[in-house]
Amino acid sequence: MDHKPRQQTPETTDGYCQTQIEVTHGFGLHARPSVTFTRLARSFPCTVEIEVNDSGVWLSGKSIVKIMGARIRTGSILKIRARGLRASEAIAALKALVERDFDEEKKHGRSA
Repeated sequence: MDHKPRQQTPETTDGYCQTQIEVTHGFGLHARPSVTFTRLARSFPCTVEIEVNDSGVWLSGKSIVKIMGARIRTGSILKIRARGLRASEAIAALKALVERDFDEEKKHGRSA
């Protein structure tokens, strides 16, 4: 039986599973997307870290303060890495969340 995940397998480097993705959400990671991201990250029993625009600084992907403080905007390039139990699953889920614009229906402006 084939147990391959539907999504592409994340890259593995130095024990970390890692992926890279561009943020396409209209406002970047403001409060709601940051909460959604960190909640998902915390649901996995592994470390989750992000780097924004090749800054060389890895921030905890489970910290709402760190994520919002990074001022991640539309067009920012996120590297997401994880290490430990279910790390590849965490990377795939977080990448999919970014690709779905954090599951927000209205991306570019206020609702009526």
